[in-house]
Amino acid sequence: MASVSRTSQRKFLCPGNKIDGPETMTSESEKTPILRIGMLRLTDAAPVVMAHEMGLFAERGLDVRLFVEPSWANIADKLTFGHLDAAVMLPPLALAMALGLRGTPSPVIVPMGISLNGNSVTVNHRIADAVGADAPTNAMETGRQLGVWLKTQTRKQRFAVVHTFSTHNLLLRYWLAAAGVDPDKDVEITILPPAETAKALKAGEIDGFCAGAPWGSIAAADGAGRTILVSSEIWRDHPEKCLAIGRFAEQKPENLHRLVAAIAEAGRYCDEPRNAADVAAILTREDYLDVDAAYIRASLPSLNPGLHGDVDRSVFAAHATNTPLRAHASWFLSQMARWRYLPPAADVSALIEAVYHPEVFQAASGVAGTREPEHFCDGADFDPQTGFAVSPNGERK
Repeated sequence: MASVSRTSQRKFLCPGNKIDGPETMTSESEKTPILRIGMLRLTDAAPVVMAHEMGLFAERGLDVRLFVEPSWANIADKLTFGHLDAAVMLPPLALAMALGLRGTPSPVIVPMGISLNGNSVTVNHRIADAVGADAPTNAMETGRQLGVWLKTQTRKQRFAVVHTFSTHNLLLRYWLAAAGVDPDKDVEITILPPAETAKALKAGEIDGFCAGAPWGSIAAADGAGRTILVSSEIWRDHPEKCLAIGRFAEQKPENLHRLVAAIAEAGRYCDEPRNAADVAAILTREDYLDVDAAYIRASLPSLNPGLHGDVDRSVFAAHATNTPLRAHASWFLSQMARWRYLPPAADVSALIEAVYHPEVFQAASGVAGTREPEHFCDGADFDPQTGFAVSPNGERK
């Protein structure tokens, strides 16, 4: 594991400060660099897709190509080795990449958030029946019912998450532990790409999964299972996807603010419920999500946000979505340490300062984001000063 250097972490902030790096692809004019942005088949890639489809990148002189990848591991590898310039990314994975937890450290930065919420915990019908999924309840009661049922089983139930360093894994673990279920002893947690979760549940290869939309809705529609919990019930308005930038940030710093501004504008468009049908019509295409538009629309902002059914609705602009708060990075790292993913000697403060750059978003948008109070399913409040979840008795979680 490599240490995080502070010496060059802000070079990309000044347009005139260009450093040497890997060769950059250019368009036919040889003047405009081609920016390769990776994404997965997920609803919360909508702002990047819509920025491309609405011409917002082109308006700002950017030649962007979108690449739909099969897994988060592919995204991380290609960003690390320069085959992608940027990506719709999981915040914990961006931090892990920078710290070298996957092998080769990657000089990745996070200049903006892309979405909040958007994940579901979807399980087979046996588990759904056991926890009373069809009766209104809360996250803690659902978790306690699950814990009681797990004790009656002769084998560990297998739950899939989309990556070890994912919001999905950390939120699932937080909820299970809060309800008295040990995620390392009482269940088995495995890794599957999001687009494979619904099929694996139907085939009986897993007993449940935590993944982003639209895969919970698709699993339910296919008869594979039902959603017992959505991620906003674990941590209300939690940060979900971010924009991660590789070496492009240093090679072409003058374009970074344009890229961020275009995605932020598209995020505001996606956040308007009246635009949901148009957004879903684009995302449904074969070159993007390639699923029925109804599943996508169900996970987009709505005039009836409380009606989640088998899906959690994404947020793309409200509640300071686009400001990458360092306190949120601190929470992710605290949970990674809790589950022994983080080396004890890791310099967390240096890592956060090197990776998270809210000042880039503020400079690009003129907006300094502020958040409403954030709450967890177990009654803990998010402390924006320390980045910890703090229970009413002052215990850090």
